[in-house]
Amino acid sequence: MLINFHLMKFTISAIDSKSNARAGSITTDHGEIETPIFMPVGTVGSVKGIYAQDLKDHIDAQIILGNTYHLYLRPGTEIIEQAGGIQKFNAWNKPMLTDSGGFQVFSLAHRRKITEEGVTFSSHIDGSKHLFTPENVMDIQRKIGADIIMAFDECPPYPCDKTYAKESMELTHRWLERCITHFNNTQPLYGHNQTLFPIVQGSTYKDLRKESAEKIASMEQDGNAIGGVSVGEPIELMYEMTEIACSILPKDKPRYLMGVGTPENILDCIEMGIDMFDCVMPTRNGRNGTIFTRNGIMNMKNKKWANDFSPIDAESDLFADQQYSKAYLRHLYTAKEQLGGIIGSLHNLHFYLWLVKEARKHIIEGNFTTWKANILPKISQKL
Repeated sequence: MLINFHLMKFTISAIDSKSNARAGSITTDHGEIETPIFMPVGTVGSVKGIYAQDLKDHIDAQIILGNTYHLYLRPGTEIIEQAGGIQKFNAWNKPMLTDSGGFQVFSLAHRRKITEEGVTFSSHIDGSKHLFTPENVMDIQRKIGADIIMAFDECPPYPCDKTYAKESMELTHRWLERCITHFNNTQPLYGHNQTLFPIVQGSTYKDLRKESAEKIASMEQDGNAIGGVSVGEPIELMYEMTEIACSILPKDKPRYLMGVGTPENILDCIEMGIDMFDCVMPTRNGRNGTIFTRNGIMNMKNKKWANDFSPIDAESDLFADQQYSKAYLRHLYTAKEQLGGIIGSLHNLHFYLWLVKEARKHIIEGNFTTWKANILPKISQKL
């Protein structure tokens, strides 16, 4: 007899009186996640250049991402299954989320063919042919073993005409029904529960976004995601599509905005009622020399830092921010030393997690909008 493992819990502890921002907690078998939360991206099972222990001890990450497409191709689900699931394979014994590969399929437009059955694509590694269907993507994510897994969707490009956007959205909805059916007819493999999140699509068309959000809400899953944003559309449109979805998706379930974004984007979308975020920006920018701080954004390759021997960030409690100077970090970047990207990534992830933790604190204290109005100009300025 099959048992439905829908045991993830979401509790809201505070709602901001002047906005839709809320503080809550998501309970999984691998631990509790305090929301709003930022999730570091670990595409192939690792956050680039960062030890799992540092994620726990110094960044205070509560959940990280893995990527179904990349983990399926390398190392392959057989190896992950032999290891006992992704958390045992990568030494991360806390919650994980895997995306479904839909965005990677979108980004490989020249390498794939979409049909009702699924997506046939060529591996970017060796050119080999593969097929993703709603059913086998559920199986793959069962074998990877993340706590939260995503429905298989099609992410339309921006811009796209309304006919394509509508057909794509309807295909995503049909695939979702197949995902849910297969998910409910299969079991977790490693003794912990898994939860399936559907994804709202509809490109930048208000009526399609509304229709998709209503469809996703009707599926009554334990959490919901908003996809197809941060793909090149203007920020104003991204905010508009997010606000439409938030107005429809259930208030008592977590809302995940996929692939967003800058610190400013995150605070703006927390204000709309988003609970979960992910983005490669902190690590990508950290590797390239851009450092986010509570006083502004620093380009560490700028010559102005060459003889600045003050700490990287005197207000941060991250060990690297206190131990190393701006001059030393600039030297590492200009010398193309790997340590520069590691320190930059550590710092940026620490900052992002600090930012959402501060947002949570101020939601609970009841002064989120005032705090946000004061901090946004500071964190957005170029230093």
